[in-house]
Amino acid sequence: MDDAARTRAAAERSVADVEPAALRDALTDRFADAEMTPGALTLLSARALDPDVDPEAVEDHAAGVQLIYEGLRLTRELAQTEPWATADLDAVGDIDADLDVLAADVSVSRGFYLLARTAAAEKAVETVRAFGRDQTLRREADADRAAALDRNLEADVFELAVVAGTAAVGGSAPADLLSYAAELAAGDDDRMPAIGALPDSAGDRIATLADEDRVASSADP
Repeated sequence: MDDAARTRAAAERSVADVEPAALRDALTDRFADAEMTPGALTLLSARALDPDVDPEAVEDHAAGVQLIYEGLRLTRELAQTEPWATADLDAVGDIDADLDVLAADVSVSRGFYLLARTAAAEKAVETVRAFGRDQTLRREADADRAAALDRNLEADVFELAVVAGTAAVGGSAPADLLSYAAELAAGDDDRMPAIGALPDSAGDRIATLADEDRVASSADP
């Protein structure tokens, strides 16, 4: 099973008990169409530090990151399209929009649940708070600034992914690794880079940056 399929399956399992079924379907439908890059980067980060790690031990970390991204991405979409403001919106469209709001909330909360007892929990909170600040600032921003503020979400989620992945194997993500993750997110114009857009060297680079931090820390008096 590849990283995308593993992340998608773990995300679907995490919402399997959501009721009503229409809400669960709204969640899984989005998972089916989404790039699983955040979860895949989480798994890649764990393997970079521990090539022998059991991927099943990291699945929940990957799903947690992916769920938080999907929830925030949907929130961003709803805030900018305002489906309830459409003049000719029918009752079915109204219900769909309401389900999307619930789906966004459930996705983020389940993501938090999966990361709550990990070393990535604080970074997850920071990611959501940063998103809220950026979207507030966006209301008064010009088009270029608004696009840049929107783009921060992908960078922040990639940072969360490397934090969650390295934490899953007892490692850490130093500032240089966080910067590298943000650069990976910025390298695509379609908001979330596809898994194939991640360079083949990403795993080696993650391992090098994490190892540099470990060596520097051990050398401190």
